[in-house]
Amino acid sequence: MSSRNGVERLCEAMKILRGPNGCPWDREQTVESLKPCLLEETYELLAAMDSDDVENHLEELGDVLLQIVFQCQIRDEEGKFSFDDVAGVLADKLIRRHPHVFGDEKADTSGEVLKNWEKIKQAEKKSRPDYSAIDGVPAALPALLKAQRIQAKASRVGFDWADSAGALAKVREEFEEVAAELTRADQRKVEEEIGDLLFSLVNVCRFHHVDAEDALRRATDKFARRFKAVEKRIKEQARDMRDCTLAELDAVWDEVKAGEKK
Repeated sequence: MSSRNGVERLCEAMKILRGPNGCPWDREQTVESLKPCLLEETYELLAAMDSDDVENHLEELGDVLLQIVFQCQIRDEEGKFSFDDVAGVLADKLIRRHPHVFGDEKADTSGEVLKNWEKIKQAEKKSRPDYSAIDGVPAALPALLKAQRIQAKASRVGFDWADSAGALAKVREEFEEVAAELTRADQRKVEEEIGDLLFSLVNVCRFHHVDAEDALRRATDKFARRFKAVEKRIKEQARDMRDCTLAELDAVWDEVKAGEKK
């Protein structure tokens, strides 16, 4: 296999691993059993993308590619499709959906590109009478990411605010509705209005090219880092956080924040 290129060697290695004299674990796997593996590897890749470790990024991309090749090998054994079929379908789609590059269409901005992309997708799906412009967003996506993807798809067909001012005004409106429902103590309505508030905040993120899921993850990581620093300082004082007042904890929190900015 050493004389072949990387893709050929990878596909051949996977075929051997799945073969009669291959790996017992690899032979036992199914498309269904590989779902958690793909999910885990995807999150590991996302973590690598956040780091400055290029070697780790390279390795994690390979691990995600392994999951794709693994599933392709299973389908190839079933006589359904191969890795080459997947690559071919993808290449055809890229060419078909980029007529401004491979054809005579014009698209000078990314916004025009996305609108053209949506038109082409709708034309491809015209045989489905129930097709919606917001179809194609996986149901299992994390909630913030799912909201942002659906909003983006709706925007491509013109269902959107003219600018972020409209989205921000909606946030203020939803905030007031949350405040009003909190006084009525109807849990179902409180949850509904908080959901609407979060959805409107995601819209503001989208207008300003902020990934809502990533922004919240970073904010959570920042809180965790600062909380641990507060814990450490309180322990160094031979005290227990549960015995401190909120004002005392806030004071230490402010010290931690100030220390990060130096």
